[in-house]
Amino acid sequence: MAFFLEALFGGLMAGMLYSLVALGFVLIFKASGVFNFAQGAMVLFAALAMARFAEWVPQWIGIDNRVLANVIAFVLAGALMWVVAWLIERLVLRHLVNQEGVTLLMATLGITYFLDGLGQTLFGSNIYAINVGMPKDPVFLFESTFQGGVLVNLEDVYAACIAALLVATLSLFFQKTSTGRALRAVADDHQAAQSIGIPLNRIWVIVWFVAGITALVAGIIWGSKLGVQFSLTTLALRALPVVILGGLTSVPGAIIGGLIIGVGEKLSEVYIGPFVGGGIEIWFAYVLALVFLLFRPQGLFGEKIIDRV
Repeated sequence: MAFFLEALFGGLMAGMLYSLVALGFVLIFKASGVFNFAQGAMVLFAALAMARFAEWVPQWIGIDNRVLANVIAFVLAGALMWVVAWLIERLVLRHLVNQEGVTLLMATLGITYFLDGLGQTLFGSNIYAINVGMPKDPVFLFESTFQGGVLVNLEDVYAACIAALLVATLSLFFQKTSTGRALRAVADDHQAAQSIGIPLNRIWVIVWFVAGITALVAGIIWGSKLGVQFSLTTLALRALPVVILGGLTSVPGAIIGGLIIGVGEKLSEVYIGPFVGGGIEIWFAYVLALVFLLFRPQGLFGEKIIDRV
């Protein structure tokens, strides 16, 4: 039982981090109706900014306090993501209003390669460490209940709590604020939203900034675990099945989809992998996503789109 709980907890923690990356896809799709291929590049760019600012800030202002340096670095990285969001709207999106979805899709591909190159030009292409003080040593829980206890990585627990807090905040933002309702209106129909006075350009800047902050938090967490390196862009590929499973338009769907896939990957690798030679964790999520595309393409919580002609 303890072994099962270890795998279950590990899957839940990984799933919450997948949800955090998938959230960026959902935010952009809800506001523009286009799948944002640049989300992985935004994670890498934001993580590079955080890592390098945390290294440079003590040199710039002469402080030895790591916590203060990390806070200042986070603020600077967040401000940089706001500038990126503003530039994307000003230079790209405002010229593509009411264009076909494939046009916007290709635009996000261009943004992907631009951010990849710009990040490495500004901050370097080495592997950088992010140290925000999260404990890395595993601990044993429930020792009085199970013999030997349940081994849990505290860093994963902290990361999952941070991700859950951000997801809950964004859910409230979408449901309870006027800006959140405006975002949903823009996603439904650009022209109709403009006709009732919703400033489309400002809304796009806001949603890309929120997606950038989400990418920054994801980049910090994954960078703390794995180091900031080019492979962080592949997180977008890991989050694709989560988006398909949960639904492209659902913030709760991104959460549930991430948890299902995280737990499914871990349990299938532990209990089925030994019988088939292992490697299930690599392809499990994509096979599950393919099944959903065949039988429920809108996902668990996505909106079913019906075109009447």
